[in-house]
Amino acid sequence: MPERLAEMLLDLWTPLVILWITLPPCVHTAPMNQSPVLTSGSHLELSRLSEEQRILNRSKRGWVWNQMFVLEEFSGPEPILVGRLHTDLDPGSKKIKYILSGDGAGTIFQINDITGDIHAIKRLDREEKAEYTLTAQAVDWETNKPLEPPSEFIIKVQDINDNAPEFLNGPYHATVPEMSILGTSVTNVTATDADDPVYGNSAKLVYSILEGQPYFSIEPETAIIKTALPNMDREAKEEYLVVIQAKDMGGHSGGLSGTTTLTVTLTDVNDNPPKFAQSLYHFSVPEDVLLGTAIGRVKANDQDIGDNAQSSYDIIDGDGTTLFEITSDAQAQDGIIRLRKPLDFETKKSYTLKVEAANVHVDPRFSGRGPFKDTATVKIVVEDADEPPVFSSPTYLLEVHENAALNSVIGQVTARDPDITSSPIRFSIDRHTDLERQFNVNAEDGKITLATPLDRELSVWHNITIIATEIRNHSQISRVPVAIKVLDVNDNAPEFASEYEAFLCENGKPGQVIQTVSAMDKDDPKNGHYFLYSLLPEMVNNPNFTIKKNEDNSLSILAKHNGFNRQKQEVYLLPIIISDSGNPPLSSTGTLTIRVCGCSSDGVVQSCNVEAYVLPIGLSMGALIAILACIILLLVIVVLFVTLRRHKNEPLIIKDDEDVRENIIRYDDEGGGEEDTEAFDIATLQNPDGINGFLPRKDIKPDLQFMPRQGLAPVPNGVDVDEFINVRLHEADNDPTAPPYDSIQIYGYEGRGSVAGSLSSLESTTSDSDQNFDYLSDWGPRFKRLGELYSVGESDKET
Repeated sequence: MPERLAEMLLDLWTPLVILWITLPPCVHTAPMNQSPVLTSGSHLELSRLSEEQRILNRSKRGWVWNQMFVLEEFSGPEPILVGRLHTDLDPGSKKIKYILSGDGAGTIFQINDITGDIHAIKRLDREEKAEYTLTAQAVDWETNKPLEPPSEFIIKVQDINDNAPEFLNGPYHATVPEMSILGTSVTNVTATDADDPVYGNSAKLVYSILEGQPYFSIEPETAIIKTALPNMDREAKEEYLVVIQAKDMGGHSGGLSGTTTLTVTLTDVNDNPPKFAQSLYHFSVPEDVLLGTAIGRVKANDQDIGDNAQSSYDIIDGDGTTLFEITSDAQAQDGIIRLRKPLDFETKKSYTLKVEAANVHVDPRFSGRGPFKDTATVKIVVEDADEPPVFSSPTYLLEVHENAALNSVIGQVTARDPDITSSPIRFSIDRHTDLERQFNVNAEDGKITLATPLDRELSVWHNITIIATEIRNHSQISRVPVAIKVLDVNDNAPEFASEYEAFLCENGKPGQVIQTVSAMDKDDPKNGHYFLYSLLPEMVNNPNFTIKKNEDNSLSILAKHNGFNRQKQEVYLLPIIISDSGNPPLSSTGTLTIRVCGCSSDGVVQSCNVEAYVLPIGLSMGALIAILACIILLLVIVVLFVTLRRHKNEPLIIKDDEDVRENIIRYDDEGGGEEDTEAFDIATLQNPDGINGFLPRKDIKPDLQFMPRQGLAPVPNGVDVDEFINVRLHEADNDPTAPPYDSIQIYGYEGRGSVAGSLSSLESTTSDSDQNFDYLSDWGPRFKRLGELYSVGESDKET
């Protein structure tokens, strides 16, 4: 017990001794019951004393402080004394006043201006501000004059352990592969402490795990988390929650602590092989299923996830390896068995397959755990189905001569019902492939016969489709293509390859080749074409021309003499017999037209017409055509010019002998336009008294036929114009055949007995009697102009 007490006292006094020794040289060591004193260094006199005198007088020696200390978070009933200012000039007569300025002067720190005591009046927090710089000065009490220069000093806030550690980035998440070895690093965490890391152990942190053992451990100082157990299995437990504590004061009791959580997730590795859920699978499939159809699925389960669980499936053995295939579905992680070739129930009714599932991504670290694969057996039963007929061949090729007789047999197709019941088959032709109905097929035995004549020169190939239908089940149908090739026979005579026309120069030489011709034959003999050429028997001794067979199966026509004259004979006709080498041979006669032409000295044809002799020398036919075109163009220009001049000289005033009334065009008529003169009767305007009857429409026929309205009695001479218009208006309003469609209403009646008479020229006499229009000048400028126009017309008529 005494030893333990001694250790405690030693731990308590050691910081005090260190603090005493490390005080700055300007700190005045005041007695234990006094605060530090800051004295003025300007008047401090220090003498050189011996070492012994220094030791004896240490308690009386004066020290000059340049900093003071105050504890943070100190609170009490009275302000805390921080220190005291004192100058050697102060004799104690109270004639000196102390002044304090700088950080917090007056608000945080107060000074007694007489004694120089400095007090802290507020609670201080080192984490907010660690030190304050102030300035002290002694002045005369009465005059406020400085007695010495100002002195600057620092008040430092001493830290206490008032802040707990904090994990600013928590909570944490980390991952580590499963099956990791012992001591595998997972992650590291960091806590911060706001206390002073320099002074004491307030910010010295020690880390530990409160929860999460024995799976994980942590380094006390670095906070690195590691695995504490080897080979942790994700399939057993995937996620772990770890509670981490950070404690200050070096982890000793009395220190503050903070905690955070770390979630550790084990990531997957490929440490588990695939395993089929069952060792035997049974599937059934109809024999008529389409190729590529999925028959069934097998699945090998893998406890791993992601890419580590991917498996590939293969058929490694069995009696149906060529008929079936298996593919891997990466999404569902299973194998799909599909049909690769057609099935036949009558041939084989069941198949057995051995299927293997193997991991795609194998981790070599775990290869010692055994093969990462598994096998299963698949049995497939084929079900019988009503199948369509099967032809003996997938395609047929038949040949027939083009001169084959009608109803002759070209070939035969055969088909059978593959089912056990073996239904009879009926054959037919798909007429969409034989629109001209050139062929027929026997419905019972499948023999194909010719229905219409063939012509190889029109079509060499005929492609038809034969349909086989089960008699017992008409829905079972099969089709097969049949290609029929038409073979050639010699049924076409050879003929000239084109319409040949030869030109012979008058100055030609004997034996000169006039033209080379070739022949063609629509037939196609096996050994190719070979033609024979000859002249008609009566023209064998032709005095003008002869023929020569060439090696390339062509024919050359040669002139026998020179001195041909186109004035004597312009055209020669040379019949030529062309024969082929068929059996029997066929021949035809072609006539070659030979024209005698005028040529240049080098044999270039210039003209083949007799009329060329009468043409002027130096002028060709093209030049004459150009001259003729120019003459015609000049004639057209002259005719157009004369026509325009005649239209320009026509007078604007209509002569009296012309019937003006027949040329009136009503622009207020909304009927057929300006050229429509059929919408009204011009005779009505000429005789307003003759409009009493029904006026039929000439432009539009009404939809409904009505009886014509009763004609009004002739208007007497004494009727007023206003009454006449009202009668016509009432008549139009009550007439179902009247507008809204286009029509004309006649208001040409001007009354009778007017003193002035009618001004309209419509009722003017058409006689040649003289009229005087001078009275129109008295009616105003406009009527004056009208009188002048009529006067001009009269004067023109007299002239």
